[in-house]
Amino acid sequence: MTNQIFSDLIQQMKAATSREIGVVDPEGNVIACSNPGQIAAKYPRLAYSIAVSEEEVCCASGRTGKALTSFGGSFDYAVYVDGEDEMAKSLCLMAQVALSCTKNYYEEKHDKATFVKNIITDNILPGDIFIKAKELHFPADQSYTVFLVRQTGSVDMGAVDVLLSLFPDRQEDFVISINETDIAIVKQVNPEVEQSELLNLAAQMESTLKSQIYVKCTIGVGSVADHLRELADSFREAQMAIEVGKVFDTEKSIITYENLGIGRLIYQLPTTLCEIFLREVFKKNSIDTLDQETLFTINKFFENNLNVSETSRKLFVHRNTLVYRLEKIKKLTGLDLREFDHAIIFKVALMVKKYLSSRENRMF
Repeated sequence: MTNQIFSDLIQQMKAATSREIGVVDPEGNVIACSNPGQIAAKYPRLAYSIAVSEEEVCCASGRTGKALTSFGGSFDYAVYVDGEDEMAKSLCLMAQVALSCTKNYYEEKHDKATFVKNIITDNILPGDIFIKAKELHFPADQSYTVFLVRQTGSVDMGAVDVLLSLFPDRQEDFVISINETDIAIVKQVNPEVEQSELLNLAAQMESTLKSQIYVKCTIGVGSVADHLRELADSFREAQMAIEVGKVFDTEKSIITYENLGIGRLIYQLPTTLCEIFLREVFKKNSIDTLDQETLFTINKFFENNLNVSETSRKLFVHRNTLVYRLEKIKKLTGLDLREFDHAIIFKVALMVKKYLSSRENRMF
């Protein structure tokens, strides 16, 4: 925060009163004053009183002071007015409002977290990113990964504070509230960071939210961004990870973009194209003709890598019973799941059907 911002506003106030008005830091050093001769004077007793007092205004050293508002409620600057009378109190309160508004506006304009939020939400032109980064002394080529925490069920506004406690370094890691349910964590990482490390970090976030404020969440993990320009891409990937996960990985609460596989491709296909694909694959009978027991058998067969013996063991049925079921599926659909190519087509078709069903549910 530049002292010039305070000085300019105090000089404008000077015309309205003959009282001395100034600003001190936490050590009591005067950094701005309507009386230039008082710059660098020290009022440690006043600063201490303001820091420890719960009163609206504090009086010490013949002056009345009040802390300026700041993020997190910390005391980093305070305004004071000469005198300890009621007039001094009134002037101090008015000066505190004006200086706090100016301070907050300045900090928002120059704050790194606001800058990062503007990048990930596409509220800044790509050409302006480098200019702003240079102005804020923000390294443009540092690597980051975006985690998107989406609260499910009950929403607790304290989730931001809980996550802030996990990432206390406000200059390297950023916890950003996106909307009522979504919180983005922009975490500085090593360019060669392993996926397992990112998953462990996401698991820590999930566990902490659950244990401290009983909040359930789903976490999407974007890929590593090697430049500030790529942060928005990582954020969108984290968003897509959550959305695709809701369709194809409903049992998972942590989904990484890099592990979405073919689901990522299907999710971006037009529904009309998906419907055409299903009609072409299931020429004999619609996929809807398969009952739940048959679909369960098919999924178990896929889970066991098309191994008949292993699948029959997991299903607690005789091998010949499973073979009979697979033959029945072949007659109904024209696809023999024991053949690799047919199995791939059927697996994709099941995912396409799941995707279409999720789209229909969202419409109602």
